[in-house]
Amino acid sequence: MRLSGMKSLRLAGLSVVGIAVFLSAAAAPPRIPQAAATATSEVVLTVDPAQSKVHWNVDSTLHMVHGTFNLKSGMVHFSLETGKAGGEIVVLATSGESGNGSRDARMHKEILETAKYPDAVFRPTSVEGKVQQPGVSDVKLHGTFTLHGADHDMDAPVHAEITGEHWKGTSKFEVPYIKWGIKDPSNFMLKVKPVVYVELEMSGDVKNAK
Repeated sequence: MRLSGMKSLRLAGLSVVGIAVFLSAAAAPPRIPQAAATATSEVVLTVDPAQSKVHWNVDSTLHMVHGTFNLKSGMVHFSLETGKAGGEIVVLATSGESGNGSRDARMHKEILETAKYPDAVFRPTSVEGKVQQPGVSDVKLHGTFTLHGADHDMDAPVHAEITGEHWKGTSKFEVPYIKWGIKDPSNFMLKVKPVVYVELEMSGDVKNAK
């Protein structure tokens, strides 16, 4: 009787252990490979130059000067988890115009020297804030702006809207061009303010990195 009782207790104990192992295995969620989790957390935004534009204005003692630049290309990728970003947005400096031929000729030849520096490039390094996908987001993009052959740290606020596979956004920031070493266009009759106000309009496609 004693041996039979001990054997029954042993079998009962093994049964309990077996049931516990089965339940723990059934309750555990499937393990996702680390590479897959990282891949799905990164978003790529491409910029369509045909649907994007750079607007700028600078004040002077006579009037406010308005103008535009065209975008050459653009792609930004960032992690939804860490905020780390990369890519570049390229502005075609040679496309700059303000509606005045002689003023634009001087801008290209003497001020921006676009024959020597044909592109202005922003390279993001990180995104501050949460990007809603889909949805509307207001974030800050940190990065480096290369203008007139020199690199400058820049923080650009971005308002973006992601809908399905498309996105659009705007960014407004200031360029202290004289402080950055670009020639002052002022003369004895006209004094130009040392800051250019820029508004960037962008539109393109959304892709999840694979």
